[in-house]
Amino acid sequence: MKTRLPLRREQFHETSATLLRNETFHVELFRYPAGVEAVRISNPRGTVIMLPFYGQMVWDANFDGHSLTMGHSFKQPLPGSSIIDTYGCFAFHSGLLANGCPAEDDDHPLHGEMACARMDSAWIVLEDDRLSLEGETEYVKGFGHHYLAAPAVRLEANAARLHIEMNVTNLAGAPMPLQYMCHLNSAWLDRGRFQQSIPTDAFQLRSSIPAHVKPTPQWRAYTDQLARDPQAFQQLDQPQMCDPEIVFFADDLQQYGDEMQFELHSPQGFALVTRFSSQQFPHATRWMLHNRDQQVAAYVLPSTCRPEGFKAAQRAGTLIELAPGEQRRFSVETGIL
Repeated sequence: MKTRLPLRREQFHETSATLLRNETFHVELFRYPAGVEAVRISNPRGTVIMLPFYGQMVWDANFDGHSLTMGHSFKQPLPGSSIIDTYGCFAFHSGLLANGCPAEDDDHPLHGEMACARMDSAWIVLEDDRLSLEGETEYVKGFGHHYLAAPAVRLEANAARLHIEMNVTNLAGAPMPLQYMCHLNSAWLDRGRFQQSIPTDAFQLRSSIPAHVKPTPQWRAYTDQLARDPQAFQQLDQPQMCDPEIVFFADDLQQYGDEMQFELHSPQGFALVTRFSSQQFPHATRWMLHNRDQQVAAYVLPSTCRPEGFKAAQRAGTLIELAPGEQRRFSVETGIL
């Protein structure tokens, strides 16, 4: 049996209100003081906070007493038009017309238009032992692109993991470019170790330096070493060297099989895990940053291309083109191993 509960903005208030409660799930609606609507979903393993009308971001995730979310300076999600206006969430949808850090010859915002998109509609779906937050937003421009984005986040009854989905349909009469990354801002686990189902040497250090990165002599010396020996970075034991950010890329993941699994193991005896299909996401990024304001160990960011901007993907031949009426579906599982 499937139950669908539509959500309306007027349902959300600063005082939290229960929308649904059963033996497995507790769903609460509330509005942050800054005005952003939020849905808090709890199961026996943990709690997830999602923003149903704001790019359908996953603002926070906590399972088995462990926070999955990066350290950041934001006390709450803040309204904005770019992800940097509210960079404190656990996960957001990067894309869809352009993705990643814009280069000098790009004119798109950091991580694209979908990250902070105003959703047209949102609803909760309860089905057996699974609960989902779903939504839609229609992007349309005169003399431009026209698409429907339908994201979803699914939580199973006794699981400490999320399923994050994105469906994109080209509604225009002309082809549409597509770049997509499921941007998971995972917590920094001190002295955590990486494990993955692909060879360690599949990761190579990023050679380009985006505009927001301000290199220091110490950072340049360290990254010169990593460029020669990328496999030397297997543990989060030098946070001072991850300011500015350290980024690795792994490409052509299909050569290693279809089912990808990446893990970050804590000395405390638990591990974070992310699973996805290399057919949907042929590229992976590893992003580490640790300073006073942000502490993040994004051990894997599944993507359709490297997050180096639109023109870079175009030059590399990794830009997807959706035909009129064509749809693409993406799915990522992430949480506690």
